[in-house]
Amino acid sequence: MRVLLVEDDEPVAQSLRRGLLRYGFEVVWVATGGDALAHEDPYDVVLLDLGLPDTDGLDVCKALRERGDVPIIVISARSDETDRVVGLELGADDYVTKPFGVREVIARIRAVMRRAQPRTAAEAAGPDRYGSRLTIDRKAARVRLDGEEVALAPKEYDLLAFLTEEPGALMSREQIMEAVWDANWFGPTKTLDVHVAALRRKLAGAITIEAVRGVGFRLEIDKDGDKDGDRGDGSTSGASGNKGDAAS
Repeated sequence: MRVLLVEDDEPVAQSLRRGLLRYGFEVVWVATGGDALAHEDPYDVVLLDLGLPDTDGLDVCKALRERGDVPIIVISARSDETDRVVGLELGADDYVTKPFGVREVIARIRAVMRRAQPRTAAEAAGPDRYGSRLTIDRKAARVRLDGEEVALAPKEYDLLAFLTEEPGALMSREQIMEAVWDANWFGPTKTLDVHVAALRRKLAGAITIEAVRGVGFRLEIDKDGDKDGDRGDGSTSGASGNKGDAAS
């Protein structure tokens, strides 16, 4: 996911940029409103400070919103309710008050992206197809294997939906737990292994979920669609490195 970070405070910007990079985001940092408005490369979300040296961030927010519907999250030291209301009325999707943690910002990004998803999903021709056997209807939250609906627990579906957003990408445990469970999840992560094993069993032959020890998981689409292939819930399950479990 590509982030345009508009922040004139270098220590804040560098800290936030490092944190976002650790979680797999691509970050372009600019320090002025003029540079933000002149930036032409595509991006998926804007993190916008209001206290910019050349112009008020609210004017930048208004100008960016007039250009399109890319999500905008205001990050500002201004905690006054009036500023928050004005920012949201000008088109911001969310408002985060300084000081904040990187995990909170990431949670806000994912929340606004989830809210934006239905707008794009509504324009899609139909369910997303992965290989010859698997389809995911994100509008209806339904999964079908060989045309038959697969009964998935809510978190199993959320996990599958997240991993199939970028097939082949390596997702860390932290990324998955924040996206599928909760940004403030501090409990054991063995529940993730349990849900991965369930998906391997229920969708055997359509997907492979590879465990990368000490990092996380990578989902691959099985191109051959072998109905009698390896069920995949043995050798690739890996070790969670955590004890205990938690309910989904």
